[in-house]
Amino acid sequence: MSSTTFSGPVTSTAGFITGTGVNSTVTASTLTVTQADYNGQTIGLSRAAGITVTLPAATGTNAVYKFLVETTVTSNSYKIQVANATDVISGTLNVAGTTGTPFGTLPASDTITMNGTTQGGVIGSYVELTDVDAGIFVITAGGLIGSGTVATPFSAAVS
Repeated sequence: MSSTTFSGPVTSTAGFITGTGVNSTVTASTLTVTQADYNGQTIGLSRAAGITVTLPAATGTNAVYKFLVETTVTSNSYKIQVANATDVISGTLNVAGTTGTPFGTLPASDTITMNGTTQGGVIGSYVELTDVDAGIFVITAGGLIGSGTVATPFSAAVS
């Protein structure tokens, strides 16, 4: 992927296109997300044995990372986590199971875990995160599909 550098004013009458313009499906056990490769994409999570996704450090770039569960996780979990012990994830997600419940993050939340049952992770679960400021990702969209009595998908697990 190439980039263009401008020096001086730039005018766009129709806006700017961000992101790579393609979507990805991940089947490996880990994925390290970079802004250059994944900003604006929908990243399909497609490994029944789970995937650990590590976001880039939050710096306030307004980069958007979208995750869609394409294969229900049946062992381990899908985990979306920040890159370091100082970044956090802020916002709410609804988890639908036997009941539907909205869960909010805590001040130190840095990981979203989908276990395939009570915390979501069934096909169709979706999370969209935006890098809004140094150290902060915000959940801008999403909903998790699970089963049983639902539980919070948020934790402070990155050290």
